[in-house]
Amino acid sequence: MCQCQNKRQTLALWHIHAARSTEGGSKIVNSDAYLVKPLFSPDIERAATRDGYGEAILELGKDDPRIVVLCADLAESTRTLAFAKKFPERFIEVGVAEQNMAGIAAGLALEGKIPFMSSFAVFSPGRNWDQVRVSICYSKANVKIAGSHAGLQTGGDGATHQALEDIAITRCLPNMVVLAPCDALETKKAVFAAARHNGPVYIRLARDKTPVFTTLETPFKIGKAVMLSAGSDVTIIACGTMVYPSLEASKALLDEGISVQVVNNSSIKPIDISMIISAARDTGAVVTVEEHQIYGGLGSAVAEVLAANLPVPQEMVAVKDMFGESGEPKELWQKYGLTVENIIAHVKRAIARKKAQNG
Repeated sequence: MCQCQNKRQTLALWHIHAARSTEGGSKIVNSDAYLVKPLFSPDIERAATRDGYGEAILELGKDDPRIVVLCADLAESTRTLAFAKKFPERFIEVGVAEQNMAGIAAGLALEGKIPFMSSFAVFSPGRNWDQVRVSICYSKANVKIAGSHAGLQTGGDGATHQALEDIAITRCLPNMVVLAPCDALETKKAVFAAARHNGPVYIRLARDKTPVFTTLETPFKIGKAVMLSAGSDVTIIACGTMVYPSLEASKALLDEGISVQVVNNSSIKPIDISMIISAARDTGAVVTVEEHQIYGGLGSAVAEVLAANLPVPQEMVAVKDMFGESGEPKELWQKYGLTVENIIAHVKRAIARKKAQNG
């Protein structure tokens, strides 16, 4: 089938979805994603993904006595405090000892427990990467690693506490699943899915509140991405805190006559190869967006898929091989280019490259 036929099909799909999802002046939503309405309300609910993690492990603990939670002196910050109060016999405070926490979690898993080990991402899986690699991944131990305060949002704590490399160092480990949920509600689904999965899982969490724009009906499955809006000119593939700004960018671009497909790629590994190939075939250009270093993260994972299957122009919005610094989260996002305006600029650059390539 030629590209023009594919594009006509995509446009037809787009018009169907637009007709079904007019809401609050927006016509960009794929109704099959079941996002909140109105999607771009200034009063949209906000919550931190770490809050979703705390709520999920508490619910899991009520139903499954195998659930055990470990923490490295950050119970309140990682939102594990409620679990500790409800199930003190199944909560282990290891102190500032992330390497030991990984070893204990591996041992508990090998004895049939389902341990969730919790810390800042820069410490776990950062400081304890060797123990995660050998004690957990090499032995395929059924351990779940929650890395909170990932990205630049740690703000005032500065570069030493801002994990911008955690996706890279986890997705390279054999047997490891890597998830970066887009909001607090999807985080709960990711935690439930991690508990059901037999093997190591890393869940990336953020500190600050961000819009809760998915609903209970929004699909989530390990290894699957979700198309949030249908478009024909370019595809934005985003994860974590950058998915909602990508939707905002697509709305602004629609006003300029640019049709954008937005994909929520919360499962970094395994990655949804068929969705990425389909998106590249339908739009002919891809922009990846993530709150992570440009090397080794979502953009690299998508590039690996495209290079092996269907190379198209790709632009990457990410931190450009630099450490973070102290500052307010909004200021840091502005300085490091994690903004709607920069996403729009990269979309236009990708389209220009596609046009140049196609003559």
